[in-house]
Amino acid sequence: MNSAKSVLVTGGAGYIGSHACVELLQAGYRVVVVDNLENSKFEALKRVQEITDKPLTFYQVDIRDHASLADVFAKEAITSVMHFAGLKAVGESCELPLKYYHNNVYGTIVLLQVMAEANVKQLVFSSSATVYGTNPQVQYTEDLPIGAVNPYGRTKAMIEDMLRDLSAADAIKPSQSPWKIALLRYFNPIGAHESGRIGEDPNGIPNNLMPYVTQVAIGKLAQLSVFGDDYPTPDGTGVRDYIHVVDLVKGHIKAIQALQTEKFAAGGCKAYNLGAGKGCSVLEIIGTFEKITGRKVNYSFAPRRAGDLPEYYANPALALQELGWQVEKTLEDMVADTWLWQVNNPQGYN
Repeated sequence: MNSAKSVLVTGGAGYIGSHACVELLQAGYRVVVVDNLENSKFEALKRVQEITDKPLTFYQVDIRDHASLADVFAKEAITSVMHFAGLKAVGESCELPLKYYHNNVYGTIVLLQVMAEANVKQLVFSSSATVYGTNPQVQYTEDLPIGAVNPYGRTKAMIEDMLRDLSAADAIKPSQSPWKIALLRYFNPIGAHESGRIGEDPNGIPNNLMPYVTQVAIGKLAQLSVFGDDYPTPDGTGVRDYIHVVDLVKGHIKAIQALQTEKFAAGGCKAYNLGAGKGCSVLEIIGTFEKITGRKVNYSFAPRRAGDLPEYYANPALALQELGWQVEKTLEDMVADTWLWQVNNPQGYN
C-alpha cells in the first residue's frame, strides 16, 4: 500500500469516524485509527473491515497521551490526519465544561504537537456549525463572525483559532512543509451506512433528534419531546439543516484531496460548511419517518429550550466551488438508512 495515502483517523470508532474509515478504505487509502473507546465501540471498526473487505490498523490510545500518540506516528507512515476525536454533547458541556476543554482543546494541542514533531502537517478538522452561535442570518456563510454560545461550541471555535494561528505562523516564517488545514463545519449529520452495519449508537438517552425518533419508534423510549411549536417557521417547529453522514464523510475525502492541490501548495487554513443548504423542521422529520417506515412516532410539544434558534442552515456554495462537494442523498435516504440500522441493531453494537 502506498504510504503517501496513509491517513490517521482520530476518533475513528465513533459515529462519523467509522463512516469516514469506510469511505477512505474504499477510496484506496490506508487507514490507521486511534480511539480511546470512551464513547465508541471497537465493534464498529470490525464492521468497517467487513463492509470494505479491507484491513485497518487500530490503536486504543487517548490523544491526550503524548507518548503513546507519538509512538503511533513513529510506527506508521502517516501523511494526513482526519481529526474527529472529541466530546460532543452540548448539554453535558454546560454541566462539565472543564471535561470538554480538557478533552477537546488540550487533546488537540497534544495531537498538533505530535504532528509537528513527526512533520505531518495536513489536517482535516471536524468542526461544527455551533461556532456561529446566534447569528441573525438564517443561511450561514463561512465569513460570518464566530460566536459560540456553549462550552462545546467554544471548544470547536478555540481549536479553529489555534489552527489559524498555526497556519499564520507559517506565513511569518515560511516552512518547507507548511500546515495545510481544512476546517469542516458540520450542520446536523444523521443517517447510517446503507448496509445497516454501522450507525449512530449513543450512550444512554440520545441527545440528537434522529436516534431519539428511532428509539421511540422501536419502543425503547416512550415519547419524543418537540421543544417549541410557536417558532416563526412553516409549522412552528425548529428548522435545521440535516445531512447524510455518508455525504458528510465524502466531504472529508474531498478535503484531503484538496490539501494535495495547488490551492494549498503554500499552506493555509480554510473553513468550509458541510450542509444540504436547506432546512427541515422537526415535524417534517417525524412525518417523513412515519411515511418511510410505517411506524408511529409518539411525541408531545414542550416549551422552547433556551438558546435554540428558530431556523438556520448552511450555505454550502464554497465547498462546491473549491472542493467539488455537494450532498447527494435525500431526507428519505437518511430516514431509510437510519431505520435499517436501528432495526438490525436494536441494542446498538452491544
